[in-house]
Amino acid sequence: MICRLRACVFVLLSLVAIKSTFAVERPNVVWLVSEDNSIHFMKLFHEHGAETPRIAQLAAHGLIYDHAFSNAPVCSVARTTLATGCYGPRIGTQYHRRSVEVPMPDGVRMFPEYLRNAGYYTANNRKTDYNATAGKNVWDESSGKASWRARKEGQPFFYMESFAVCHESSLHFSPKIMASEKTSTDPDSVFVAPYHPDTPTFRYTYARYYDRMMQMDQQIGNVVDELTKDGLLEDTFIFYFGDHGGVLPRGKGYAYESGLHVPLVVRVPDRWKHLVDAEIGGRQQGFVSFVDFGPTVLNLAGVEVPSGVDGQPFLGEGVTQLEVDQRDEAFGYADRFDEKYDFVRTLRKGRFEYVRNYQPFNSDGLYNFYRYKMLAYQEWRELFDAGKLNDVQSHFFRARPAEQLFDIEADPHEVNDLSKNPEYADSLKTLRASLVAREKAMPDLSFYPESVLAEKAFGNPVAFGQRMQDDIGKLVDIADLSLESFNTAKGRIAAALESADPMTRYWGLIVCSAHGAAAETFVEKAKQIAENDEVILVRIRAAEFLGLLRAAEPQAVFAKALQESDSGIEAGLILNSVALLRDAKPGYDFPITAQMLKPSVRKNDSVQRRLEYLLVP
Repeated sequence: MICRLRACVFVLLSLVAIKSTFAVERPNVVWLVSEDNSIHFMKLFHEHGAETPRIAQLAAHGLIYDHAFSNAPVCSVARTTLATGCYGPRIGTQYHRRSVEVPMPDGVRMFPEYLRNAGYYTANNRKTDYNATAGKNVWDESSGKASWRARKEGQPFFYMESFAVCHESSLHFSPKIMASEKTSTDPDSVFVAPYHPDTPTFRYTYARYYDRMMQMDQQIGNVVDELTKDGLLEDTFIFYFGDHGGVLPRGKGYAYESGLHVPLVVRVPDRWKHLVDAEIGGRQQGFVSFVDFGPTVLNLAGVEVPSGVDGQPFLGEGVTQLEVDQRDEAFGYADRFDEKYDFVRTLRKGRFEYVRNYQPFNSDGLYNFYRYKMLAYQEWRELFDAGKLNDVQSHFFRARPAEQLFDIEADPHEVNDLSKNPEYADSLKTLRASLVAREKAMPDLSFYPESVLAEKAFGNPVAFGQRMQDDIGKLVDIADLSLESFNTAKGRIAAALESADPMTRYWGLIVCSAHGAAAETFVEKAKQIAENDEVILVRIRAAEFLGLLRAAEPQAVFAKALQESDSGIEAGLILNSVALLRDAKPGYDFPITAQMLKPSVRKNDSVQRRLEYLLVP
């Protein structure tokens, strides 16, 4: 009886201690996340943006971050980066949408699980969209009904809510709607980015999106009102941010400022100001990116940040204003978006953004089903095809340089490439070297095609990367031959094409395509590879080079490859090149049928999207 009494007393004292810990020692954290908007659509960050008074109220009692970045310009990759605190190309989560759900790195969990283990109630309303396996212990509840109100009395909480009113789909309107539905924002008053054609369609699209910004702002305010009503406001850090860049054409899905630079405001509660070494109401100039957000929440909660993540806290115990102010870099990545393949890496450092287009012959405007549901995208391409755009507006549909350099302070819309300007040669060289070092240190898994990763790496992407780090470093060096003059690189390209390693041959051919007509000396070698190489994707890269150069008709090589392929992922990559060679000059006719592909291959979503497009009469 005495033992039972003692046990009961112990339990009661423990509950009191837990309740005391809940009430005093740990702040609540709320993430309010708007979908698909960059800084360019909010007046709090950009002179031409919409008024967002409720978010401005948060800023007045908190911090505005002028240099906050999503590491990827699309949903699933960005949100996986947020949840893991890890760079997607390092852990195999860089493709949108995932072909394979990969495991979390050994010893790392999605950050809300650490909060939950520390006694937090974790709730998500409701979007997840992860490319890695979350596990069962991330959320106490994740649904359209999730709320902090289901927690135990006094329990600290982490709550995340996403707002889809400004999602890309909000701009999938018909000509009939455009003619009949007026916008609150006057289309004649909007600022049109210089890379967009200034047409009634684009003006209406901008105005409609500004309206969505104002609706989103009110929805954010409604959640803040509920926290206030529950008496939680001054116990709660509120983060408002965009889940990646804006949805107007050349925003979402593209690794420019318009796709990566996001608004971020953090409201600091009165009771927890001691965790913030910054002036309340001020603007923060230090660079923060999505890999840092999870570690920051853990640090605010007093939870140890796991060593296996890539991010660093920018708020909380031990973080000084001076240290954060000195941060001036953000790394970005863009790979596959649905059926559209690309391989772009960016490094923003201070006022400059360095862009590395590893496959520069892939134009930004290459067809993508979901993007081109928007009337503005459709009109933009029609105007390009009709020759009615100026040079800046046409760039989206042309092959790109292998590297670009932009001065964001002088050129916020990135239309003036400085990479060939000798005055900026030192900056270009420094940023190029810094990016190469990052790629090799990670290492970046995308130097292998996605189909190869699915076969060999996605069971444990990080372990594969560590095992193949030296080989990836060599592929980085081969890829960078596209940055040298052809005469300087010629001997090493020739060696790559003769290599026994298929990935070395693969990248040697991509470099040939990047050099274009200068690489004509390798035409005969490419013909041999296209005809005889044992690896399908190596043959495809050879035929692609020949097709881009107009040195040989590529159709037979592509048809044979599609017939032989056993992988839907591989076939999706092949069809991406088909779309490129068909849509770009000279515009090859590909007599492709769905029956060319094996039934199992046709089940792949990217393959289905490409076939829908390519088979339309």
